[in-house]
Amino acid sequence: MQSKFEEHLLRIHSVLLSYHHPPYSHSKSINTGTIQGFWYIVRYNTPRSQKKTAKNSLRFTDYNKMASVATLNNGNKMPLVGLGCWKIPNETCAQQIYDAISVGYRVFDGAEDYGNEKEVGEGIRNAIKDGLVKREELCVVSKLWNSYHHPKNVKLALKRTLSDMGLDYLDLFYIHFPIALKPVSFEEKYPPGLYTGEADAKAGVLSEEPVPILDTYRALEECVEEGLIKSIGVSNFSGSLMLDLLRGARIPPAALQIELHPYLTQERYVKWVQSKGVQVVAYSSFGPQSFVDIGSEVAKATPPLFEHAVVKKIADKHGVSTSQVLLRWATQQKIAVIPKSSKKERLRQNLLVDQEVTLTESEIKEISGLNKNLRFNDPFTWSEKTPFPIFD
Repeated sequence: MQSKFEEHLLRIHSVLLSYHHPPYSHSKSINTGTIQGFWYIVRYNTPRSQKKTAKNSLRFTDYNKMASVATLNNGNKMPLVGLGCWKIPNETCAQQIYDAISVGYRVFDGAEDYGNEKEVGEGIRNAIKDGLVKREELCVVSKLWNSYHHPKNVKLALKRTLSDMGLDYLDLFYIHFPIALKPVSFEEKYPPGLYTGEADAKAGVLSEEPVPILDTYRALEECVEEGLIKSIGVSNFSGSLMLDLLRGARIPPAALQIELHPYLTQERYVKWVQSKGVQVVAYSSFGPQSFVDIGSEVAKATPPLFEHAVVKKIADKHGVSTSQVLLRWATQQKIAVIPKSSKKERLRQNLLVDQEVTLTESEIKEISGLNKNLRFNDPFTWSEKTPFPIFD
């Protein structure tokens, strides 16, 4: 005779089958003695309309065991594997964020320039509403765009991001590039991208604004003190600029985000930044992959890291994917990564990389030996008439 619990479990099983949500849409039986499996099914396979009582349900709190967690220099926590939001389509973004949270992601790396912050916020708010996660369990990240470096515009841009996302604060807010462009009003164009006005667009130039980076940073420090952001980060900063910033900052940057992959290892710089207590975060961990579809001729001419013989050999040895090898090469050096994927299984693979593979020191060195000092994201090429030599 079935217990009430078993009857309830089977009723839920029936509901799940009616919605045809894999992997339980087939004739796979459920072990009624496994409570963890029960909550996995309810949490990850029940449609939102079926989750009315989720806030009162048991919480699955072992997500941090999936990815290693870094402690930033201000005491805040950040898992080493997050989800990058660059190029996530607006029409699928909210659901992808929701799915990522259901799988276990807690870091969401966005930016004003990505143009999808409303959808990122929607996915986060839906997950919180459905009881999948609490706001304080997340690390929500954005980046200040180049058009808003003047101190009077920093808080305006931040509040626009918070408004779009429907959130009260950000966990980490980067300066996207050490480049100050002439501001463009939200009404004229948002996000402005590489646009500084109609006249400049016709002339094929970009107008700059004479704002020292420390002035911008000071405005961000005020945002920390007001509780609008928890941590300040900088992105695409060179070593000399980091040196200068560390000398002048009242609140030291908690993170540095840079392009980093086996074709651009930046080993000396990474070790120096880490020695200063700043968390290094890698973007474009798969090298040219992210830049092929945006027309980069350099990326198109570069052999994909996924198919490199060295990476494939190591992946085969460990029985994992080449993407996992590339991510683990970074996280094993205490470098955070922010890959993205629209597939739940790939999301899970990326998140579990620290558990599923450990590279030997010789394998890490072999992968690092692929370095070509090859950079795919270089503002020097943004505008032929207005180059920005931030890496020269």
